[in-house]
Amino acid sequence: MTELATRTMPLPSLDVAAVRADFPILTRQVHGRPLVYLDNAATSQTPRQVIEVFADYYGRYNANIHRGLHTLADEATAAFEETREHVRRFLNAAESREIVFTRGTTEAINLVANAWGRANLVAGDEVLVSRMEHHSNIVPWQLLARELGVVIKVIPVDDRGVLDLAAYGELFTDRTRLVAVNHVSNAFGTINPVREMAAMAHDAGAMILVDGAQAAPHQAIDVRAIDADFYAFSAHKVYGPTGAGVLYGKASLFEAMPPWQGGGEMIETVSFEEPTTFAGIPHKFEAGTPAIAEVIALGEALAWVERTGIEAIGAWEGRLLAHATAGVSRIDGLRILGTAPDKAGVLSFVVDGAHAQDIGLLIDQLGVAIRTGHHCAQPLLAQFGVDATCRASFAAYNTLEEVDILVDGLHRVIGMLR
Repeated sequence: MTELATRTMPLPSLDVAAVRADFPILTRQVHGRPLVYLDNAATSQTPRQVIEVFADYYGRYNANIHRGLHTLADEATAAFEETREHVRRFLNAAESREIVFTRGTTEAINLVANAWGRANLVAGDEVLVSRMEHHSNIVPWQLLARELGVVIKVIPVDDRGVLDLAAYGELFTDRTRLVAVNHVSNAFGTINPVREMAAMAHDAGAMILVDGAQAAPHQAIDVRAIDADFYAFSAHKVYGPTGAGVLYGKASLFEAMPPWQGGGEMIETVSFEEPTTFAGIPHKFEAGTPAIAEVIALGEALAWVERTGIEAIGAWEGRLLAHATAGVSRIDGLRILGTAPDKAGVLSFVVDGAHAQDIGLLIDQLGVAIRTGHHCAQPLLAQFGVDATCRASFAAYNTLEEVDILVDGLHRVIGMLR
């Protein structure tokens, strides 16, 4: 979104002061200065309503789920399964049994690779991944390629950080089985046309897995409109806790897939005399005791997002991004990486004569938290000839004043390093 667009287009209402009041951590100081937290693509902060869920669960109805008959177990199970239904609505999935809880997006992708991939891929089959993928959507497929002889084909990205859709279309052959692509790039913020990509994949007889970790905090997700076969996201990117995530999959695919891990809730019967049988979906993929409190807290995080308004959040972050882009563009020697016309609130940049890590360490002394490094996107950064960038990423609670502090801080620390 451009600066002009923020002036001429009506923005959905967002009371940023009220939003900030929900986040206790924003009142703390770092090195004697008010915290300016701009590392939201790595993990977002957590509102008090979500934090309170943990105290309520552990203080009032802490129990294991599904297999108990006592009151606490019933209450914990009900809250856990209520979150499953909440996630179904959040993604507009057709059925709650299409929602599998995982430890995060990484585990969700590994589940697909190990359960669907091992059952359906053979030597010579092709998986398409983009050059802008997070390592979590590259390495699982590389492991399968090494073990099974699967061929990985890379969807190219242009010098703006935009996926080359024409080249993508030319990669399909009769051996293409799956496309694995992120909805939003964690390194550059590029929003990919996943609905169109899904249609192209299906026309070619392939399926699509969408890594939605960076999309879920910023925009409404409709897995049926996208026609995603699999869609994954993490709780801690969307104002929830660490240790919980979601894998959506079409029911017909989940039903046909073998389990990945064994034990606990995923079984129906176990015997040494007869073959072990497995529970129906989604429980077939949820072995062992899950992160119960974390999943219940995810439900409250999604409720917080819905009360705040995902459209209002996305519009405000667009305004923050435009303001930050304009500000850093005035810094001599600073180069923005990722200039796609359609971006989420991520600003990645490098500075001539200054290493990203040094900038990150020095600006932290001013109370500003940004991410530096390769952002688990080494193939993408290698294309641009760098091994690390500085990345500022925005959330609903950030302010224009904080963006100004970032820009002023960059002027100061870059001057120190030159």
